[in-house]
Amino acid sequence: MTEKTTDQGRKARFSPREMVLAAGCLVLAGALGRWAGQDGGLLWVARLFDHPLLFGLLVAGLLAAALIVAVRSLVVRVLTGVALGLALLASFPFVLFGAFGAASETSDTAAPGRDDRSLVVEEGADMIDPLWWVYVDEGRGPLKQRWKVGYFNGDAAENALVEAVWEGPDRVRLVTGYAEDGTEQVHLVDLDHETGRPLRTVTRG
Repeated sequence: MTEKTTDQGRKARFSPREMVLAAGCLVLAGALGRWAGQDGGLLWVARLFDHPLLFGLLVAGLLAAALIVAVRSLVVRVLTGVALGLALLASFPFVLFGAFGAASETSDTAAPGRDDRSLVVEEGADMIDPLWWVYVDEGRGPLKQRWKVGYFNGDAAENALVEAVWEGPDRVRLVTGYAEDGTEQVHLVDLDHETGRPLRTVTRG
C-alpha cells in the first residue's frame, strides 16, 4: 500500500524535462506579450502575456526546480535554492512598486459616430508625481489594437493633463496646464482614418 502510494507520487511529480519545457513555453508567451505591448499591438494579448517580471520569476522558479530534481548533489541543490531566494528578494521592490504604482483607467470614450474606436486615459503615479497615459483603442474583441497618443508627467503644473476629448472621429484634443496661471496649452492630434494610428504623439514632463 505504501509502496504503491510512493510510486503514484513519483509518477505525478513533474520531470525536469517537463519543467524546462514549461519554462520554454513561458518564455515564448512572454516574448509574444512584449511584441503585443508595442505601440499598435494587440491589446488583449498584451494584457495576458506582457508581464516580464512575473514571467521571469516563473521561468527562474521552474528552471531552479528542474535543476534541484535532476541533480543529486546536495551542494548544487542548496546553492540553487539560495540563488532563487536571492532573486525573489531582489525582485520584491519591483513587485511592490508595480503593485502601488500601477495605472488605472479613468475614462474610455467612444469616437463620434464610431463604436470601434475609443479614447482611453489611464492615471498612475511616480512616487508623488501624477502620471497620465492617453491611448486610442482601434477595433473590436481580440483584434483590438492600442495606439499611444500622449504621456504626461505632472511633476510641474504646466505638464498636467487637464482634458482629453474627441474633436471628431479622427482628431483628439489634449489640454495641459491651467488657464488660471497662463500655462494652458491645447494639443491637437490627428489620426489615420483607416487604422486610428496617431500621426504624432505628445509627451510632456
